[in-house]
Amino acid sequence: MKWYKKLHWQIIIGLILGLIWGLISSAVGLNQFTSDFIRPFGTIFVDLLKLIAIPLVLASLVVGVSNLNDMAKLSRMGGKTIGIYMITTTLAIVIGLTIVNVMQPGKALPEETRMSLMESYTEVVDDRDQAAQQVLDRSPLQFLVDIVPENFFEAASDNANMLQVVFIAIILGLGIINIPVQKGRALINVFEALNDVIIKIVDLIMKMAPYGVFALMAVVIIDLAGDDLSQALNLLRALGWYCLAVAIGLLLHVLIVYSSLFKIFSKMKLRDFFKAIQPAVLLGFSTSSSAATLPVTMERVEKNLGVEEEVSSFVLPVGATINMDGTSLYQAVAAVFIAQALGMDLTIAQQLTIVLTATLASIGAAGVPGAGIIMLVIVLQAIQVPVEGIALILGVDRILDMLRTAVNITGDAAVSVAVAHTEGKLGKLHFDDESDIN
Repeated sequence: MKWYKKLHWQIIIGLILGLIWGLISSAVGLNQFTSDFIRPFGTIFVDLLKLIAIPLVLASLVVGVSNLNDMAKLSRMGGKTIGIYMITTTLAIVIGLTIVNVMQPGKALPEETRMSLMESYTEVVDDRDQAAQQVLDRSPLQFLVDIVPENFFEAASDNANMLQVVFIAIILGLGIINIPVQKGRALINVFEALNDVIIKIVDLIMKMAPYGVFALMAVVIIDLAGDDLSQALNLLRALGWYCLAVAIGLLLHVLIVYSSLFKIFSKMKLRDFFKAIQPAVLLGFSTSSSAATLPVTMERVEKNLGVEEEVSSFVLPVGATINMDGTSLYQAVAAVFIAQALGMDLTIAQQLTIVLTATLASIGAAGVPGAGIIMLVIVLQAIQVPVEGIALILGVDRILDMLRTAVNITGDAAVSVAVAHTEGKLGKLHFDDESDIN
């Protein structure tokens, strides 16, 4: 099969062409055209992925739980999943703190740039501060209350309620286990058929991926640059050291933590792992949404990495909600960067507070664009750094959001491999040269 017919290459080409079009659009004044006639295709593509996320999680997890026939096995797998996610998240924060303390990007930000950015994003900062305050006002165990919905249809109406859908699916699966096999089999067949149909729908949606990615990338560029491309370049130059610190931290986390995870729990090579999940990572990068990318992640993990459905259908939806390695690392770097830029020296105790707060804040954070900023406000308040400081990083947050989402998705897939291996549910890697979808 010719290389340009492979899905991951088509997505990469879409990303590059979208970048080029965005730059041209900003340079020659076509931003209104791009917003009116190109942006909608990116929006439609993301909405299609979101559309099937909840039905896919519900169907696959019900089938997976009902096939387990063992509560002990389910609780064991859940304990492993959450335990590994918490460990990798903590390590991500430690790596982020190490990088930002060594590079000290905040001290490289000019005073004039700092004042300009603070003035430009005052209104946005206030909005994010209010959203974070609502999170802080909740009781300590509110996250447990939020997992249990009072209405199934209400829970299924919003992708942000993914943990509630997971809860419903587990309860439904357990109910099926506890009725006579003949009666339960009929319902399982329905969910199995629904799951197969949704997978086919994913295949169809992925045919649109290169065009959707093109539109998403073009929109990112025009939103960042506006009508003045030089303004975006100046902003990137001023915050370049900070962006580099985040990027290096994310790269080190992947190379150190995930490769170690594979060495401990399986014999899989990091290179083969990435080859198997390329489309999911690229989609996560372009959409900045682990929730929207979930259907593709599940498909690639099952078909290419060999993770059995009863593991992937549990580990990946949970990961899309509570596993935020990339986001947590970014929060650590951003918090210290803002403190440095404002001339504040953080103590060891304050940096340990970042580790604890960022880890806890990652649980239940919505897997959608911009959610990391709200969690960052909580971290800043915990270490008594002025929340107005987030104005310094808002201009480049969209780009870094794309990077950290790609790492979040990588982490979800990596943990699914580790859990599957410990449960004896990991098959062989599979690369299909004839199709990137099937």
